[in-house]
Amino acid sequence: MPVFRLSQEIVFPPPDLAVREGLLAVGGDLSPARLLLAYRSGIFPWYDEGEPILWWSPDPRMVLLPAQFHVSRRLARTLRAFNVTWDTAFWEVIEACARAPRPGQDGTWIMPEMIEAYTRLHDLGYAHSVECRQDGRLVGGLYGVSLGRCFFGESMFHEVSDASKAALAALVQRAIEWGFGLIDCQVPNPHLVNLGAREIPRSKFLKLLEQCMDVPDRVGRWT
Repeated sequence: MPVFRLSQEIVFPPPDLAVREGLLAVGGDLSPARLLLAYRSGIFPWYDEGEPILWWSPDPRMVLLPAQFHVSRRLARTLRAFNVTWDTAFWEVIEACARAPRPGQDGTWIMPEMIEAYTRLHDLGYAHSVECRQDGRLVGGLYGVSLGRCFFGESMFHEVSDASKAALAALVQRAIEWGFGLIDCQVPNPHLVNLGAREIPRSKFLKLLEQCMDVPDRVGRWT
């Protein structure tokens, strides 16, 4: 299948037209309108510095269904050592994630323009951060985008063992309370597999995503 080149028009080709590795389209911008349409469509940006913007919809897709989140007794005890807050340090969390590249990558994919774009989404009430602190110091967290009944996880970091897991556990608890049906993890991550995440076919992911878009978005700061 071809890789599509985007124009200034805010539109994406169907995600099931992505090439085998998941690459769907090239170009466009990181405006709030384009990013929100991408996530609603099961698409996300991921590219290295110096490249044009690349848009992905991988098959299979890594997801975490909140009810399937698994915490061992040992981890449950460890999680109590952290104080969890919401949307109090979005910029600090995304900056920390930029310093902690994804497994198998050299450098970071979270360039300044990505930080600026997701900070705009945060200011608009669509992007959120979960922060874990010890003695008031930020030691772990995650950030992502919330639409409908889905949270699209972008990245996480930890400076203290299990701090990012504590952030994820807090997110899962909130997802259950609010009736969220899906946490999108995008690409394989062995640490998330141990916590209950799994890969599913893209076709199944897109059906689940469509079902999760059946309610209004929770726009605004999380407290």
